[in-house]
Amino acid sequence: MPQLSASAAAPRRVGAPRNWRDTFIAALGETSHVAAAARAAKISLSCVYRTRREDPDFRRRWFAALCEGYDNLEMDLLCWLRTGKVADTQAMDARNEAERAETPAEPPARKFDAATALRVLIAHRESVGKERGRQSLEDESAIIASINAKIDAMRAREKAARRVLAARHRKASDRALNHAPNHAKS
Repeated sequence: MPQLSASAAAPRRVGAPRNWRDTFIAALGETSHVAAAARAAKISLSCVYRTRREDPDFRRRWFAALCEGYDNLEMDLLCWLRTGKVADTQAMDARNEAERAETPAEPPARKFDAATALRVLIAHRESVGKERGRQSLEDESAIIASINAKIDAMRAREKAARRVLAARHRKASDRALNHAPNHAKS
């Protein structure tokens, strides 16, 4: 029987849309806006926050999505500072589709407020730092476990090699004793 994650195994809320968690997490990663992500998932804010309190896997995914969203915001801010424009991938996708269909498409107008973006990044720096630290700790733990497993395997190979060498040494010693001339004088 396959193992289910905590959020997959969690009972669906009555009236909640199917897969609302995945929709919410995807929208949260794009927007860093909890209320907008809840609207996209067609779920109430109270349900979202309750699920975050009760489901550790959902809580982990929530913070990872926020980190992704803040990374996206930081990249948008850097792009705006360097070029005066914000690279809008959705607008680029719409233009590419229009070019393929040979119909003109206007990219959606997007106003970028650098001061607000900077304030949001500063306000959430600590929580993003904590999440990155947690992810780094998990990565570090996995690396340490991998190193320990390799060391254990090396020790096992060394022990086996010592047994083989000891057996060869005993056989060589036994052969030497059996084939040695008898020097005892009668």
